[in-house]
Parts: sequence; C-alpha cells; structure tokens
Amino acid sequence: MIPVSSFNGRPVALFGLGGSGLATARALVAGGARVTAWDDSPASVEKAAAEGIATGDLRAADWSAFAALVLAPGVPLTHPEPHWSVRLAQAAGVEVIGDIELFCRERRAATRRPPFAAITGTNGKSTTTALLAHLMRVGGRDAQIGGNFGPAILGLEPWKQGRVYVIECSSYQIDLAPSLDPAVGILLNLSPDHIDRHGTMEHYAQVKERLIAGIEAGGTAVVGVDDDWARAIAERAEAAGKNVVRISVREKLDDGIWLDGTDLAVSAKGVRVFTLPLAGIGSLRGAHNAQNAAAAFASARALGLAPEVIAAGMASFPGLAHRMEQVRTLRGVLFVNDSKATNADAAERALTSFDDIFWIAGGKPKEGGIAPLRPYFPRVRKAYLIGVAAEEFAATLGDDVPFEMSGTLDVAVASAARDAAASGLPHPVVLLSPACASFDQYRNFEVRGDAFRDLVNALPVG
Repeated sequence: MIPVSSFNGRPVALFGLGGSGLATARALVAGGARVTAWDDSPASVEKAAAEGIATGDLRAADWSAFAALVLAPGVPLTHPEPHWSVRLAQAAGVEVIGDIELFCRERRAATRRPPFAAITGTNGKSTTTALLAHLMRVGGRDAQIGGNFGPAILGLEPWKQGRVYVIECSSYQIDLAPSLDPAVGILLNLSPDHIDRHGTMEHYAQVKERLIAGIEAGGTAVVGVDDDWARAIAERAEAAGKNVVRISVREKLDDGIWLDGTDLAVSAKGVRVFTLPLAGIGSLRGAHNAQNAAAAFASARALGLAPEVIAAGMASFPGLAHRMEQVRTLRGVLFVNDSKATNADAAERALTSFDDIFWIAGGKPKEGGIAPLRPYFPRVRKAYLIGVAAEEFAATLGDDVPFEMSGTLDVAVASAARDAAASGLPHPVVLLSPACASFDQYRNFEVRGDAFRDLVNALPVG
C-alpha cells in the first residue's frame, strides 16, 4: 500500500467502494486522513465498515468540513450528469479528485520521485502497460503495474530505489487527476469511445490530452500519430516544449519509431539507428500490437533500458489473456481469444492480423456496428453471430460473407471448429473478436473470454 499523507489529520469524503475505492480508503486512513466513505450499494458500505473504514451517508454530511471528495472512477463526474456526491461537493467548493491524483501528490512529495509511466489511448492500453512492465523487469527493474489494469494504484508497493510504476490510465481516471504529471506519458490512439461519459469526442480527446500536457519537466511524451486526434495532440505538445517521440504503423517517420514490414524501425533525423524484428513473436502479431510495441520501446528507452535489452524482452513477452490470445491449435486450426475487442475499431486489429478467418462476433452492439469492418470481410470465410447484435450484424454482412445465426457462444465455437477443420485451408483461424460489449450474455469480456477458452479446450482431439 502507498499511504496518502497529503490529507493527514483532515476530513475527506470518499464515494465509491469497489476495488479501487476500498484501496483508496485504506491508503487515506493509513496516511492519517479522517475518511467518511459511502456508496449507493449497501453491501459495499457494509464491506467497508467491516474493514474498520468509517462510513456515513454523505447526503447528510456537512460538506463545508471536507477537504476533498475522492471519487471512484466509475462514478459519473460530468456526463450524462454529475453524480449527486459531485453536485454536493461542487456546491460546497470542495475539490473532486481520484486515486491517480492522490498518487501524483504523494510522488511529488517524495524525497526522490520514483519513475512513473502513464499509459492511455482508446485501444491497446493494457497490452502496452503489461509489455512495458515486462520490459522493465527483464531490464532488472522492480516494475509495479496497476491503475485501470491490475491492482488499484494505491494498493501497490511504496517507493524504493529501483522501483518503477507502470500505470494504465482510463479517461475516467485522468478526468479526476488535474495534476497528473508522469515522467513518461503514452497516448496510443484516439477513436470514439465512452462518449456517454464525456459528452462529445472533443471532450473525450481533451481529457486524454491532459496526460501528455502534464508530463513533468524533462519527461517524454510517446504519441501515436496514425489518427488525426492524437497527431494534433503530438503537435501541440511539441509546440509547448515537450520532448515528443512519435510512433506510427502506417507511415515512415524521419524522427520516431515506425513499422517497416515486420520490423520496428527507430529513426533520428532521417537515419535509421535501430531495427527491432517482430516476426515470430506471436504475442505481438498484427499492426495494432506493433503500435503497442513501438510505444513500449520508446518508453523503455526513456526509462533507461538499452535497445538490446528491450529486444530480448519483446521476444519473451507472453501476451495478455483476451487480447489476441492464442488458445490452442487443434487439427491445424488456430483458436484465438480476442474477447477484449468490444468495438469495431478493436476488432479491426484482429481481422487485419489473419487470413482465412472463421469469425465469432456479436453481443451487445455499439454505435456503428460492424459496418466499418467491411474492407476486411474478404478475409472472413464464415461468420458465427451471437447475442443481441446477431440480426444487425447479419444485415451488414448480407451476401458478402456466409454466416450462421449461432445465438450463443457454445454453438458458435462448435460450428466454427467443425467448419474450419473441414475447410482444407492451410492456416484457418477461429477468431472470437466480437466487436461488441458482453453484457447481454456475460458479466464482462473476461468472463466471455474464459468461456471461449474453456469451450475450445474441451473440443475433442479426434
């Protein structure tokens, strides 16, 4: 745990008692704050009280006494409307912050600031976070990984010599961290997402930009420049005097890191200074993973690792569950779990990585459906449609792609496995890349991915 001493002896309101909220409450109490915690769920309040955390209905509290409201990231700050706790705090002139902000304040107060890398973007955050932490460990560093991915940030181990913090930051967390100031900030990409929580794409992009704009003096901004939103952010950061490393998987860069076939090329002033082969690294298959690798390479260099050490770490990276996870090869068929692909933009990354795809798609649809994926339909030999989106996806596929209305994942896996094995194709792939949220049939994408893995592993060998 990282004790939060910046509110020592002061009263603090805390709303949201899920995993990160409980970790934050513990850290505040450990640092001497007088916490009053609450949640709209009575069960969550009971759990906190059982741990000895002081609870109280914040609707009845004297807000003029609180030094801050610490809000869990899942609680609406602005859209579709501010949560009632936020309204009460704002009416009393009380600042509203989150656990990332508390971490940053404690880090600034440290005698020696520990290295801190913060990663954001619409897609690829978790893989890049895990990859960078893996690289740092290969390089002999004690990498603490958490935030939006893994343990809550304040539940990590406190500072010590040689320790580095690799933290995934969602837009919700950045919105609650007004003084976010990493030593290395990574913005991978931007595309429409979480608009229900940010109102417009413009506001969503502005929130993400704060991670780059706040980088500490002497720090490094690593920015993907393959979309207009992130490219503009890179230009503004450079104009503001930030050290910017651009990355691209679509174009050659005179200065930056770019994808040249299956190699990452590192260029400076038009001269290639290092080449990192990615061919044969199954966990980093596809252009989207090349972007993740480029970001991790640039960040690891900024944190002091040699290129040769980074290359060795890339080759040993095991990858992440539910993100292009290679589950099994059976009767010549590769089964890939990409359950994390909850929108079309994420599914595109998987569809560009394989030929001869037997595609399992569907769930709770998002705006735009799979129409943006039409250019990749020729790669799909057959689609197996599940969940609420099945009818909509069938209409989009039309006569372009053969499809089966499977309905449920178990039926889809059995049918896709049968058809792929019988196809006679040299390298068929059964790909779960749903382009949908899971909430119509599964609690989250992890549960959906686990179900896919279990179904695949249960398939008979003969």
